Amino acid sequence: MRVVYRGLAVAAAVVAAAVTVAVVLPSEPDEVVAGPVTAPPAAPPSSGPAAPPPVASPVASPVASPVASSVASSPASPSPASSSSASPSPTEVITPAAPAARGTPTPGVSLAPGYTAMEALYADPRVPRLTGAVKRMSLPSRSRRVAKDRRSGLAVPRLARPWKAYGAAPFTTRQVLPRPRGGGPRGTFVTCPLPIMEQDSPRDTALLAARWTLNHHPKGARISWLASQPVKHGWLLAYRVTYGRHSSRAAVVVLDGGMRKPGLAFVTVPDAQRKHWRDIARVAAGVRVLG
Repeated sequence: MRVVYRGLAVAAAVVAAAVTVAVVLPSEPDEVVAGPVTAPPAAPPSSGPAAPPPVASPVASPVASPVASSVASSPASPSPASSSSASPSPTEVITPAAPAARGTPTPGVSLAPGYTAMEALYADPRVPRLTGAVKRMSLPSRSRRVAKDRRSGLAVPRLARPWKAYGAAPFTTRQVLPRPRGGGPRGTFVTCPLPIMEQDSPRDTALLAARWTLNHHPKGARISWLASQPVKHGWLLAYRVTYGRHSSRAAVVVLDGGMRKPGLAFVTVPDAQRKHWRDIARVAAGVRVLG
């Protein structure tokens, strides 16, 4: 019987120890959740968010934090700095400059569509304003020897030698002086239908014609006015054309010869042939309407 009692006593002690462990262990939840300490996993090679460490025990908190679950489940969103570099802000948009006001074009700059021919003329630094200070020129008597330009509706003087008729194209009549020694421009007298747009005023038309004649002078040519006056059926302008160390005397006469366009007479003589400058006045006096 003593052996039996000892066995019962040992069994009772084991049961008591088990009850004590069952009661004590739940009172320390931190040790159960943490479990044994293990080495952290190696960092992933990608740039994405790191994976959470493995949980050693199946026991977990019954309610997850909404902030923590949001960070863990969604990919990293771009920062405001990176998104701003993808699309420019409204302040970075470049607005084209407003066009210059009409009537004040900038010299040397291509004119915008819509500018008139006279506004282009006033913007050209090669052609000064024609003021009332420009005087008239005295004209000699008309020459009796004339050539007829039926396309322009003009009769023009035939100038004395050494002037001679020359191939007209692209004009309708042309007379020239011999080329000066050493080369350079030579005296030329031509007529043709008006090669530019006619204006309401014969004076304005003559101004545009004078500007057009710069195409037939050396590069860099500029005008200075010598004379301006009305003539029968049109207008006369005489002027000096300067280019580098040299210059020419020139004149244009614009006349309404009854054709679809007015007729233009243009004469120019370089300083190398200055003894023929007097022929410019003969041209100005001798051009008239056919009839």
